[in-house]
Amino acid sequence: MTEAAGWLIIGLPMASFVLIGLVLRPFLNRKKELAGYVTIGAIGGSFGLSIAAMGAAISSPGIVGWAPHEWLTVGNLSFNVGLHLDHLTAIMLVVVTSVSLLVQIYSQGYMKGDPGYVRYFALMSLFTASMLGLVMSRNIVMMYAFWELVGVSSYLLIGFWHHRPSASRAAVKAFLVTRLGDFGFLLAILYLFFHQSAFAAQGLNPLEIPDIYEAVRTGVLGQTAITWIAIGLFAGAAGKSAQFPLHTWLPDAMEGPTPVSALIHAATMVAAGVFLVARFFPLFEASHTAMNLVAVIGGVTAVFAATMGVVAKDIKRVVAYSTISQLGYMMLALGVGAYSAAIFHLFNHAFFKALLFLGSGSVNHATGTFNMDFMGGMGRQQRWTAATFVVASLSLAGIFPLAGFWSKDEILAEALHNGDAVALLVFALGVIGALMTAFYIFRAFYLTFTGKYRGGAEAEEKAHPGSLPEPVPAPAGHDDHGSLVHGTSAGAHGGSHLAESPWVMVGPMVVLALLAVGTGALFNSPVALGPIPSHWFSHFLVPPGGEFEGMPFNFGVAVTSLLVAAAGILGAWALYRRKVVAPESLTIKPVYQLIARRYYMDDLYEKVFTGRVFYGAACATLDWVDRNVVDGLADTVGWFGRNLGRAVAQIQTGQPQTYAMVFGIGVVLTAVGYILWG
Repeated sequence: MTEAAGWLIIGLPMASFVLIGLVLRPFLNRKKELAGYVTIGAIGGSFGLSIAAMGAAISSPGIVGWAPHEWLTVGNLSFNVGLHLDHLTAIMLVVVTSVSLLVQIYSQGYMKGDPGYVRYFALMSLFTASMLGLVMSRNIVMMYAFWELVGVSSYLLIGFWHHRPSASRAAVKAFLVTRLGDFGFLLAILYLFFHQSAFAAQGLNPLEIPDIYEAVRTGVLGQTAITWIAIGLFAGAAGKSAQFPLHTWLPDAMEGPTPVSALIHAATMVAAGVFLVARFFPLFEASHTAMNLVAVIGGVTAVFAATMGVVAKDIKRVVAYSTISQLGYMMLALGVGAYSAAIFHLFNHAFFKALLFLGSGSVNHATGTFNMDFMGGMGRQQRWTAATFVVASLSLAGIFPLAGFWSKDEILAEALHNGDAVALLVFALGVIGALMTAFYIFRAFYLTFTGKYRGGAEAEEKAHPGSLPEPVPAPAGHDDHGSLVHGTSAGAHGGSHLAESPWVMVGPMVVLALLAVGTGALFNSPVALGPIPSHWFSHFLVPPGGEFEGMPFNFGVAVTSLLVAAAGILGAWALYRRKVVAPESLTIKPVYQLIARRYYMDDLYEKVFTGRVFYGAACATLDWVDRNVVDGLADTVGWFGRNLGRAVAQIQTGQPQTYAMVFGIGVVLTAVGYILWG
């Protein structure tokens, strides 16, 4: 594979953004569908090139060698741009382009009739290009530029329906919270920049990722420096991947269109944080403190988010909390050294999580609501959606032999195998998280697809006027001449549109369901499957400078996790399908209120920190500066102006003889000065 082909992986969707947003947009008023075709064609091209990149990585034992290109030189330090293609990059390229391609195809049906259709596809092209650039960056500054571009793209897409105040607030919240983490990432880069002399002594560039690996290996960076750089990088990763306590932005990000949620949660923004830790894994692995921090934060996040998924009523928020929890699993795995298992879970998670979001969007397309209290019975109306949703749910719960089983169990097995106190703690947290994961996702399934239909958007509007979560485009085949259905949806028109979504939406869901079934056993089975050797994924994805350590299949962990998952599914079935007891009767109101209010963390951030503490302190500080500095400076300048004028006025006597005398004295003094000093 040539370097030009590598640049095209990023360039095609970026060209699609420019073409749609700046060139074609004025001409697409009548043929808006062309925007979708251009985006699908560009991302499809990137997907094909990503497959070629995977082939190149398979045939290469390490990094595919493309020399960086010098962009800027400051003193002895060169800023380079270049592509970094290794096994991790190849996996991420396939994940990002495949999921994005399926989401764009689905979006043609979901976004049909939306006035922002053209803008939507332009921004989705930018979003995909940004993530691809982040994945392929060889230089940490270049990576940071794409990292921020991913944040800007997500801001624009979360606030896509910017006329809705809740969407605008959610976009700003996501942007600001992730910026907090990005500050740590920036500090890590600055540390490397200001210690360039230590790198230069060994002929290394502190901003080149392969050189950072080498600096860790050769001891150029001391233990304390490694720890602080790793913590800074993890702060950035925690913000993007919504790890505790920077998780609060992700549930609110559901204000964006559902396909955007699918892409954010499956393959782009939140995956970027896990990718960042994986990219610098040799750095993290060299610091026991950093590894423990990643493991504990990941384990706490996995359980913490799962508790909120248990009580959420919005199906998209349930799936969003599931994303936070599963990202915690990935961080947990990286923290205990299970590098391959973490990326394998990211790989599998991308497919079943995208499917869960697209399934939620399909149900919303028919009912007009995301509130599960007003759904029910959709399995009879949407058989394909129900079937694919249950496949994704089983994979998420970790049921054999679906994809999620293989990666989740590998994480738990490696945590148990590690054996130290932190690893055993996160193993216990992982098991608890697995129980709650199975419960909350099948709670969502039973409330949505079984029982009787409870009225959809029309019933929700009557019960809670003005509470519909997003304006929903009219479904394909029933749109009002392409106009947006404001405040209602197809499901509110007498229930006549309670039908399966069009095939342009169902098709991608079926493909994702097949991937959610087969990727686990196919790519990392403990036994060889035809031409694919056993543990192929783990062999392929060895961390830089590391070696594959074969780990036998742990039947004890597998049986335990299956029993735990089965208990969660059985509990959801008993409460929400068979209704053995009313769920309300088991509720402890103070605990329920605590979890339903998200542990009051939003209140803490929005009312205390940004309200009374930071905002109040800032106002008091600015008031003091205004009164004492700004006003004081203005008063001082005015005083000088007034009094200087009075002093000069004293010599303005109006007598010509006085002026002549002063002039004469001046001439004499000038002459004397010239004679004395030339």
